[in-house]
Amino acid sequence: MNIKNIHIGSLIRTKVEEHQISIERISRFLDKPEDDVEMMYQAKSIDTDILMKWCKLLKFDFFRFYTSHLILYAPQSRIDNVFREKGSTILFRKSIYTQEVKNFILEKIEMGSMTANDVVERYKIPKTTLYKWMKKL
Repeated sequence: MNIKNIHIGSLIRTKVEEHQISIERISRFLDKPEDDVEMMYQAKSIDTDILMKWCKLLKFDFFRFYTSHLILYAPQSRIDNVFREKGSTILFRKSIYTQEVKNFILEKIEMGSMTANDVVERYKIPKTTLYKWMKKL
Protein backbone atom coordinates (compact mmCIF):
# COMPACT_ATOMS: atom_id res chain seq x y z
CA MET A 1 0.00 0.00 0.00
CA ASN A 2 1.42 3.32 -1.09
CA ILE A 3 0.26 5.90 1.44
CA LYS A 4 1.89 8.71 -0.52
CA ASN A 5 -0.28 8.22 -3.63
CA ILE A 6 -3.72 7.00 -2.62
CA HIS A 7 -6.01 5.56 -5.31
CA ILE A 8 -9.20 5.04 -3.35
CA GLY A 9 -11.08 3.31 -6.17
CA SER A 10 -8.61 0.44 -6.35
CA LEU A 11 -8.61 0.11 -2.55
CA ILE A 12 -12.40 -0.13 -2.56
CA ARG A 13 -12.34 -2.72 -5.36
CA THR A 14 -9.87 -4.83 -3.35
CA LYS A 15 -12.15 -4.80 -0.29
CA VAL A 16 -15.22 -5.62 -2.41
CA GLU A 17 -13.38 -8.62 -3.86
CA GLU A 18 -12.32 -9.73 -0.36
CA HIS A 19 -15.93 -9.62 0.85
CA GLN A 20 -17.30 -11.02 -2.44
CA ILE A 21 -20.17 -8.53 -2.58
CA SER A 22 -22.21 -8.48 -5.78
CA ILE A 23 -22.37 -5.35 -7.89
CA GLU A 24 -26.18 -5.48 -7.68
CA ARG A 25 -26.07 -5.23 -3.87
CA ILE A 26 -23.53 -2.39 -4.03
CA SER A 27 -25.63 -0.56 -6.60
CA ARG A 28 -28.75 -0.82 -4.41
CA PHE A 29 -26.87 0.21 -1.26
CA LEU A 30 -25.27 3.27 -2.86
CA ASP A 31 -28.42 4.04 -4.88
CA LYS A 32 -26.23 4.35 -7.99
CA PRO A 33 -26.31 2.54 -11.34
CA GLU A 34 -23.78 -0.26 -11.84
CA ASP A 35 -21.87 1.87 -14.38
CA ASP A 36 -21.30 4.52 -11.69
CA VAL A 37 -19.99 1.87 -9.30
CA GLU A 38 -17.53 0.68 -11.96
CA MET A 39 -16.45 4.30 -12.51
CA MET A 40 -15.81 4.64 -8.77
CA TYR A 41 -13.37 1.73 -8.97
CA GLN A 42 -11.40 3.72 -11.56
CA ALA A 43 -11.52 7.00 -9.60
CA LYS A 44 -8.46 8.26 -7.74
CA SER A 45 -10.77 10.15 -5.35
CA ILE A 46 -14.47 10.17 -4.57
CA ASP A 47 -16.94 12.34 -2.67
CA THR A 48 -16.75 11.94 1.11
CA ASP A 49 -20.46 11.10 1.45
CA ILE A 50 -20.03 8.22 -0.99
CA LEU A 51 -16.82 7.13 0.73
CA MET A 52 -18.70 7.05 4.04
CA LYS A 53 -21.28 4.74 2.47
CA TRP A 54 -18.49 2.47 1.22
CA CYS A 55 -17.07 2.41 4.77
CA LYS A 56 -20.44 1.30 6.13
CA LEU A 57 -21.03 -1.29 3.44
CA LEU A 58 -17.58 -2.85 3.69
CA LYS A 59 -17.18 -2.25 7.45
CA PHE A 60 -13.80 -0.65 6.85
CA ASP A 61 -12.47 2.87 7.51
CA PHE A 62 -11.11 4.09 4.17
CA PHE A 63 -10.45 7.52 5.68
CA ARG A 64 -7.54 6.04 7.63
CA PHE A 65 -5.44 6.05 4.45
CA TYR A 66 -5.83 9.83 4.21
CA THR A 67 -5.17 10.27 7.93
CA SER A 68 -2.00 8.21 7.63
CA HIS A 69 -0.92 10.31 4.65
CA LEU A 70 -1.42 13.51 6.63
CA ILE A 71 0.48 12.18 9.60
CA LEU A 72 3.44 11.15 7.46
CA TYR A 73 3.58 13.87 4.83
CA ALA A 74 2.01 16.90 6.50
CA PRO A 75 2.69 16.54 10.22
CA GLN A 76 1.25 19.12 12.57
CA SER A 77 3.60 21.73 13.89
CA ARG A 78 3.99 22.14 17.63
CA ILE A 79 1.84 25.27 17.62
CA ASP A 80 -1.08 23.25 16.20
CA ASN A 81 -1.08 21.16 19.37
CA VAL A 82 -1.71 24.19 21.56
CA PHE A 83 -5.23 25.06 22.62
CA ARG A 84 -5.75 28.65 23.67
CA GLU A 85 -8.53 29.42 26.10
CA LYS A 86 -9.09 32.90 27.52
CA GLY A 87 -5.46 33.93 27.26
CA SER A 88 -4.03 30.78 28.83
CA THR A 89 -2.29 28.03 26.93
CA ILE A 90 -3.06 24.38 27.56
CA LEU A 91 -0.97 21.67 25.95
CA PHE A 92 -2.64 18.39 25.10
CA ARG A 93 -1.20 15.21 23.69
CA LYS A 94 -2.92 12.37 21.95
CA SER A 95 -1.61 9.35 20.13
CA ILE A 96 -2.20 10.29 16.50
CA TYR A 97 -0.29 7.39 14.99
CA THR A 98 -2.34 4.48 13.68
CA GLN A 99 -0.94 0.97 13.72
CA GLU A 100 -0.55 1.15 9.93
CA VAL A 101 1.66 4.23 10.28
CA LYS A 102 3.75 2.57 12.98
CA ASN A 103 4.17 -0.56 10.87
CA PHE A 104 5.11 1.52 7.82
CA ILE A 105 7.81 3.42 9.75
CA LEU A 106 9.19 0.33 11.50
CA GLU A 107 9.32 -1.55 8.20
CA LYS A 108 11.40 1.27 6.66
CA ILE A 109 13.84 1.03 9.57
CA GLU A 110 13.99 -2.79 9.53
CA MET A 111 14.61 -2.88 5.77
CA GLY A 112 17.41 -0.36 6.18
CA SER A 113 15.91 2.16 3.76
CA MET A 114 15.78 4.73 6.58
CA THR A 115 17.54 5.18 9.88
CA ALA A 116 15.81 6.27 13.08
CA ASN A 117 17.29 9.75 12.63
CA ASP A 118 15.99 9.89 9.04
CA VAL A 119 12.49 9.06 10.29
CA VAL A 120 12.64 11.70 13.03
CA GLU A 121 13.87 14.31 10.57
CA ARG A 122 11.51 13.48 7.69
CA TYR A 123 8.26 12.72 9.53
CA LYS A 124 8.84 14.85 12.65
CA ILE A 125 8.09 11.93 14.97
CA PRO A 126 9.60 12.52 18.42
CA LYS A 127 12.65 10.37 19.12
CA THR A 128 11.20 9.00 22.34
CA THR A 129 8.04 7.89 20.54
CA LEU A 130 10.00 6.18 17.78
CA TYR A 131 12.30 4.39 20.22
CA LYS A 132 9.30 3.16 22.21
CA TRP A 133 7.89 1.63 19.02
CA MET A 134 11.23 0.03 18.22
CA LYS A 135 11.53 -1.34 21.75
CA LYS A 136 8.17 -3.13 21.44
CA LEU A 137 9.35 -5.11 18.41
